[in-house]
Amino acid sequence: MTDKDAAAPETTGPRRNFYGRRQGRPLRENRKKLMETLLPSITVAVRPNETIDPAALFTSPKDEYWLEIGFGGGEHLAAQAKANPQAGLIGCEIFLNGIASALSHIDADKLDNVRIYPEDVRDLLPALKPQSFTKIFLLFPDPWHKARHAGRRFVNQANLDIVANLLKPGGEFRIGSDDPVYIGWSLAHTTRHKAFQWLATSAADWAIRPDDWPASRYEQKAIRQGRVPHYFRFKRV
Repeated sequence: MTDKDAAAPETTGPRRNFYGRRQGRPLRENRKKLMETLLPSITVAVRPNETIDPAALFTSPKDEYWLEIGFGGGEHLAAQAKANPQAGLIGCEIFLNGIASALSHIDADKLDNVRIYPEDVRDLLPALKPQSFTKIFLLFPDPWHKARHAGRRFVNQANLDIVANLLKPGGEFRIGSDDPVYIGWSLAHTTRHKAFQWLATSAADWAIRPDDWPASRYEQKAIRQGRVPHYFRFKRV
């Protein structure tokens, strides 16, 4: 078995064009082992014409279910899972090094309330049962700076329709970004979507990270490099 074979998870959904890297530097041996042993046991599979009920993914019932779209290195995902054992979390990420990093956190803390979709999230979202989630996170996504690449940004009216459909009434959609263009783009699209109400009442509500919003490695890197993160919370109305 090659390093590439050891790092690649089983394909669980149809392939489509994906823009970006799938893997960075070679994985360390312990993380390769987690990809081979732990990942298959917590992977969410997408099958044709099958609706996925998040409640059916966990061995014990949970009070609520949360979804993180693009979890990066998994720091936020794991911290939320550890702090909220009553919640079942589904994390989506296609970058293999990020998946391996998340697995190391899950393994270290023995978290049994996390499931992972290691493929393109666009294949998973339509398969999920509507109104299943009380929280959905989109934290520091790729901003796709060039104007000709704006169509690749996750925040758009079609995807916001999907997010709104997946959230329970009163549920919360969180967006984090340190990119000025993406900040403006996200705010403009989400505030004009009829399903979402921006929860901010003062500048501190988007300039200061809420106490129940764990920091991620990427966010900390952005701060060290002088970029200013913004934190947006929207209610599903």
